[in-house]
Amino acid sequence: MIGGLSFIFANPAILAALVALPVIWWLLRMTPPRPAAEIFPPLRILASVMKREETPSKSPWWLTLLRMLMAAAVIFAIADPVFNPRSNTLATSGPLALLIDNSWATAPDWERRVEAASALIDDAEAKDVAISIVFTGERQHDATPGSASTARNRLAAARPEPLPADRGSAIAALQAAFEDAPPGTVAFITDGIEGGDGKTMEALAGIGAAGLKVIEADGSEAVALTATSNESGGMSVTASRLKTDDGRSLPIVAFDTRGRAIAGGAIDFAPGAATAKGMIEAPFELRNDFARIGIEGAATAGAQHLLDDGFRRRRVALLSGEARDLSQPLLSPLYYINRALAPYADLVEPRQNDLAVAIPELLEQRPSVLIMADIGRLPEETYPLLAKWIDNGGTLIRFAGPRLAAAPADDPLVPVTLRQGERALGGALSWSEPQPLADYPGNSPFAGMARPTDILVKRQVLAEPTADLAERTWANLADGTPLVTTATRGAGRIVLFHVSAEATWSNLPISGHFVEMLRRSVQLSRGGGIASDGKAVKAQTLPPYRLLNADGVLAAETGNARPLDIVPGKAPVATADNPPGLYGSEDGFTALNLLPRDAELKRIDMTAAGPHTSERLAGTESWSLKPALMTLALLLLLADALIVLFMGGVFSRARTARAASAIIIVLAGTVFLAPPQVFADDTRPDDQRILERLDTTHLAYVVTGEEEVDRLSEDGLRGLTDFLTYRTTLEPGAPVGLDISKDELSLYPIIYWPISASAPMPSPQAVSRIDAYMRAGGTVLFDTRDQFSSLGSSSNGTSANTERLQAILGNLDIPPLEPVPADHVLTKAFYLLTNFPGRYTGSPLWIESQLDSREEPSNRPARPGDGVTPIIITGNDFAGAWAVDSNGVALLPTVPPDEMQREYAFRSGVNIMMYMLTGNYKADQVHVPALLERLGQ
Repeated sequence: MIGGLSFIFANPAILAALVALPVIWWLLRMTPPRPAAEIFPPLRILASVMKREETPSKSPWWLTLLRMLMAAAVIFAIADPVFNPRSNTLATSGPLALLIDNSWATAPDWERRVEAASALIDDAEAKDVAISIVFTGERQHDATPGSASTARNRLAAARPEPLPADRGSAIAALQAAFEDAPPGTVAFITDGIEGGDGKTMEALAGIGAAGLKVIEADGSEAVALTATSNESGGMSVTASRLKTDDGRSLPIVAFDTRGRAIAGGAIDFAPGAATAKGMIEAPFELRNDFARIGIEGAATAGAQHLLDDGFRRRRVALLSGEARDLSQPLLSPLYYINRALAPYADLVEPRQNDLAVAIPELLEQRPSVLIMADIGRLPEETYPLLAKWIDNGGTLIRFAGPRLAAAPADDPLVPVTLRQGERALGGALSWSEPQPLADYPGNSPFAGMARPTDILVKRQVLAEPTADLAERTWANLADGTPLVTTATRGAGRIVLFHVSAEATWSNLPISGHFVEMLRRSVQLSRGGGIASDGKAVKAQTLPPYRLLNADGVLAAETGNARPLDIVPGKAPVATADNPPGLYGSEDGFTALNLLPRDAELKRIDMTAAGPHTSERLAGTESWSLKPALMTLALLLLLADALIVLFMGGVFSRARTARAASAIIIVLAGTVFLAPPQVFADDTRPDDQRILERLDTTHLAYVVTGEEEVDRLSEDGLRGLTDFLTYRTTLEPGAPVGLDISKDELSLYPIIYWPISASAPMPSPQAVSRIDAYMRAGGTVLFDTRDQFSSLGSSSNGTSANTERLQAILGNLDIPPLEPVPADHVLTKAFYLLTNFPGRYTGSPLWIESQLDSREEPSNRPARPGDGVTPIIITGNDFAGAWAVDSNGVALLPTVPPDEMQREYAFRSGVNIMMYMLTGNYKADQVHVPALLERLGQ
């Protein structure tokens, strides 16, 4: 043993040749007899002139040692020293039965498992026994013993599967194959994870083999995510591991639908713990974009947890006790609820005011949440329907009001018993003042939110004091009375706000705090929609859309996967017919994960196997020193040859000088005679660049001198160029950056100028060139990119970018400006548009003011450019919305995050380009009927 590794010589008898080393030493050192010298006088003069070549009488000791080492290396190489040698312990009484796990947990070390199986096949071939090989991840098993070549072919074709090991069917196939004659050895290369009924080793022992061999890894790579929960403060993630002897911290990452990492966290395992939880803290808006949670650096299907459509958004049904007054929307009970939830949920409202008809219609749409604002009494036939819907997992959120205050106290759809009537605070006949909110209790989903100091409650409905009232309270007033209460009913929940949903009882609905409270309450509901028992959801069959492979990568290849049957009340399980992945279509899908929720990885119980031998997967790696020793001997032989040549005078100074001179002459000839290399000339004449850019239309931008701004402008115009190519017949060339002080500007129909206050101010000459370009019919699109920063400023405040634009325009002769009118050609040049958003929205698009239609045509001045405005100004950051990388992925998010806003930003760019190229063509009256038909007028 050397350092824990076993060591043997495959041919130890060869070591006997080492005794010949002294003889070799003596032979190398032996000096032949000195020859007798006879002096021939006529040659004495030549002896004094010619330098005599001298040959040593015996080899130096260090050269002799080198040759001895070479001989020893050859002897040891022939003896074949082997580290970690394998011993062929297979029984010869029957075939070798190989049971190999190719589950998700074997993906990281699959090659090592193949090597271990190959070594066993070699051992079986050496003992001339047949081989039966089965894999626990295959659907069908052929355990018939065959030749070694057949086993090798099946082993080479096997791959890890994104499924747990199905050992039951594989062992049953082995039992059927060896029913008449048991195998000699059963070798089990396992992932170490127990599955099925937990009787794997007992079943293997029942085959009756003469020997049982178990080979497994240490299990450190077997870690799986088993559950996620979207809680009020972040995303809770549960993981399970197989190896529990030490503490460990696992980094976890949340990915969006495009595979980009957008948030992260960690799961910390305590020593000895098999399961642990971690948290990804992220805002609600960001969590809504989570599509997948993964363990960083772990390439297995178990290290990924997929999230489906139901996780991200909830369908919310809205009901009100009052008919909507369109003339006074701010007094509507649902107005503030709708404004708070519209960006984050799918809202549905009834088409009829009759609650007996409206409630069943809403429940047929499978909402996750039903919000009722100031509804006191419901039709009798709707109570059982709502009760069953809540028991199935629905969340009912109610708001108080005059109707609920006057309702009977035995209402079954409230979380606590209510006192009849309402409590007035701060009125003429009240001793109490309007109450602020108290700190939120720790069991509330609102915990962690800062207590607002500007919210006052003037009216509320009171709850009867009970022993569990504090446990059911999510929010209190400063005097201790409940503001929000809750109760669990079956799998669902009822939540009651003890104030109205509009601003008559409190100013809570008109605060930003109200939005966050509603978001957190809705987020606690179940995703995917809830149906009542009365309207049970039928079983669905969803086709495979994207499937996980064993390395944890979502792929479009669905292979032999079958459609997934979704049965209400029954969680689907990953099988060979339904591998983990996404089932459905691009419009909607359901996530099927590898392991059931809250599953736990457990080691196989080896005690039921009886007598057996266990090996670590690393222990099968044997390696020989023979190649290294033979290489060493060859190197020593080469060194010996060079030394002998040197000592023989082959590398004398004169010969070395002549060889060096020849080499120098050859190299010099190669350099001077080689054809000259032509390099790209970046300083081409302007005429050449102009001719190259005349072949097609190019979008141009002003180079500001700021690297980040210029890069974003180029990426933005490239994104608009691609959009124009795909959506229109226009195929522009690559975007061009312009130095407005010297480049030719007349080649481009429009120039995009991103304004940056920190960039150098353009020179008067450059501004003069821009003025001439605009007078000649060109258009400059100025983008201050400051709409987002100006949202929080006062109405009279201006940003630094706007001030820089004002300084630039002060040197230009610009016409009067106005926001784009509703009937302008820009609104219909290609798409029908009502506004022109960019990365931000809200800034108007300023253009040259249109001429007064009442003015006589003879008095109107001539307008160049076919009526095209020479100047366009926006603050919505068009380039930021258009910017894409080389893969076409957007570089910057829109504000607010909305992909439809980005779509309309691209459409705005298309309309601007079409307007630049066609002028007032679409203003012709011939287009009016077609436009009116498109608008539905």
